[in-house]
Amino acid sequence: MTTFTSEDLQSVLKGANDMSDKGYEEANLADAIRFKMKRDKKRFWAGDNISDYVTDQDKEKLIDEATEAFETVLDRLLIDRENDPNSKGTARRLAKMYFNEIMGGRYDPAPDATAFPNDSEDRYEGMLVVRSELRSMCSHHHQPVSGVAYIGIIAANKLIGLSKYTRIAQWCARRGTLQEELCNDIAREIMKATASENVAVYIQAIHGCCENRGIMAHSSLTQTTVLKGAFNTDPGTKKEFMDNIKLQQEFAPR
Repeated sequence: MTTFTSEDLQSVLKGANDMSDKGYEEANLADAIRFKMKRDKKRFWAGDNISDYVTDQDKEKLIDEATEAFETVLDRLLIDRENDPNSKGTARRLAKMYFNEIMGGRYDPAPDATAFPNDSEDRYEGMLVVRSELRSMCSHHHQPVSGVAYIGIIAANKLIGLSKYTRIAQWCARRGTLQEELCNDIAREIMKATASENVAVYIQAIHGCCENRGIMAHSSLTQTTVLKGAFNTDPGTKKEFMDNIKLQQEFAPR
């Protein structure tokens, strides 16, 4: 875990390493973390996990700083957050929601996915398909994305608990992202946790950026699929996965 020293803060103040043409007028933790990630050439896009740079203690300070920023946003929107009872405390609620909930997957480390051996004579070699409900956020307009991921895997030499598939999928989803990127992210993390090269992810979701603005398409549904290994090269494996999705859709509560 990365820690920050007084030298780091001073570097931010001075615009060290020619990171910018001027220093910050006043140091805050968010600026210090941004500086260090840039110095380390660490990408910090909306869909990236940056937990190596943010401790739990840091998060509380970052929430304080984000609260001030959201207060400025509300002021610029001409919302009377001082007298409107519905807007008092909204800035802090927004800050906590971003860090702890809708973008928590950026700041929290990957969930612990304890693996169990699958290497005995009677090892399981079949397909496993897990249905995981998802909540995410569109990077473009910060509108909600809600849907379901179907994760398929051909078991390798180790297995993870069934709940871990959903925990990994939700950890990937709780960031700013695009559905296409999210599909890839889940597949990559499942492959990493299971050491299986045969993984498939199918996501269907509705997007607030289509429902609440722009085209206002309230019946819009987006589907994305990532197929790795046998799911991509073997038509029979792909068909079994898709057939399992149909069965799960019939079984799922409506």
